[in-house]
Amino acid sequence: MLQYQTVNPATNEVVATFPNATDEEILDKVAKAHDAFLDWRNTPLADRAAVLAKAADLLRADKQKYADILTLEMGKLTAEALGEVDLSADILQYFADHIDELLAPRVLPVADPAEGKAQLVTQPLGVVYLIEPWNFPYYQIARAAAPQIAAGNTVILKHAEIVPQAAQAFDDLFREAGAPEGVFANVFATHEHTKLVLEDDRVVGVALTGSERAGSAVASVAGAAMKKATLELGGSDAFIVLDDADLDKAVHLAVRGRNWNAGQVCVSAKRIIVVDALYDEFLEKYIAEANATIKPGDPKDPETTMAPLSSQRAKEMLTAQVDGAVAAGATKVEVGAPIPAQGAYYQPAVLTGVTPENPAYHQELFGPVATFYRAKDEDDAVRIANDSPYGLGGSVFTADEARGVEVAKRIDTGMVFVNHPTGVFADIPFGGIKRSGFGNELIDLGFDEFVNKKLIDVQDINTPF
Repeated sequence: MLQYQTVNPATNEVVATFPNATDEEILDKVAKAHDAFLDWRNTPLADRAAVLAKAADLLRADKQKYADILTLEMGKLTAEALGEVDLSADILQYFADHIDELLAPRVLPVADPAEGKAQLVTQPLGVVYLIEPWNFPYYQIARAAAPQIAAGNTVILKHAEIVPQAAQAFDDLFREAGAPEGVFANVFATHEHTKLVLEDDRVVGVALTGSERAGSAVASVAGAAMKKATLELGGSDAFIVLDDADLDKAVHLAVRGRNWNAGQVCVSAKRIIVVDALYDEFLEKYIAEANATIKPGDPKDPETTMAPLSSQRAKEMLTAQVDGAVAAGATKVEVGAPIPAQGAYYQPAVLTGVTPENPAYHQELFGPVATFYRAKDEDDAVRIANDSPYGLGGSVFTADEARGVEVAKRIDTGMVFVNHPTGVFADIPFGGIKRSGFGNELIDLGFDEFVNKKLIDVQDINTPF
């Protein structure tokens, strides 16, 4: 059974341990969340917005305190931790600022006006259960909780067991921001509690971000309980470089896009697919830039550019995957400065020669390992990009914006960026297709059509990342 612990991944020191919740404590949280919902659903939108805006203000006012928790619990670089605090505040502020338009009724056309009028209204459903991962401890909460709280639902959070202090920090944050008791509640639930929570009639749905295994298990329970669910699971984003791309810019963004947050990002440039004409030069330049810029070390040191992985277990899992890929014929080249001897650090690397028969070909590598693929041409690049069980995000690099958009349309994934690595913004749906999950984790809980509502975002090729 999992145990909630703060373990500093830079040293593997156990800092604090927190007891798992009991069944009685779980049901008490559900009861309080439901009681809060009965009032919160009738709370004026302006008052809901005020809570979200206050929470955003509190984050910004004391962001170093919040950032330090991320660095302590999952090893995030201080600069990246501060950025995550700002992003989380921006998301809270976004829903505070746009609550009226997001929840405004919509008049629908009717065939014969003489028959009456039709109006689509948005109404809250009840208690929503959030199961969130450790890689962006605050952002994962904010993007799922903010729209639900804005809509009038209440939220119970089960966070990853390695970030208990980050989870509790958001519980305290909403209380300080003026949210009534039960509107947002953290609970140190176990995996076994999922069934208990979702079978409770007062809980209306679940939003999970995590592994395929976790998604399958939660979806099974939610389906049996007839509860709505959104699942954002793994990703192995394609980073396509076409023959007319700005090579230096693409190399720079590939190195950055693959290695930020120690490579522990769902929407990340994991599979770098380069057309034959540029492949050798691109790979050479990627390795050179990685060697020059990747500096593992203390995540609190501003000179450090590569943090440890989130845990020793994460390091062991990635090591096993890469070792398996090499055993199956892939070539590994280590890049960057040497990693510290202590802690959950993984030496960044490049993999080449990964064939479809190699187990790594269809796996997600959650860490600073870039897998390179040589494509014959544009069509072959699209074929390789689509030859994946995942469909979360991707990117296309080309000097021709119109060409980039057309190639993006051919990629089977949830969102594609042109001339920019995969990114995430507060005001767009976030979800995927295939094994990357389903549903948009924004204002509605669930999905309304079996279609790929793809985001295609065109960035200027000189946009900094």
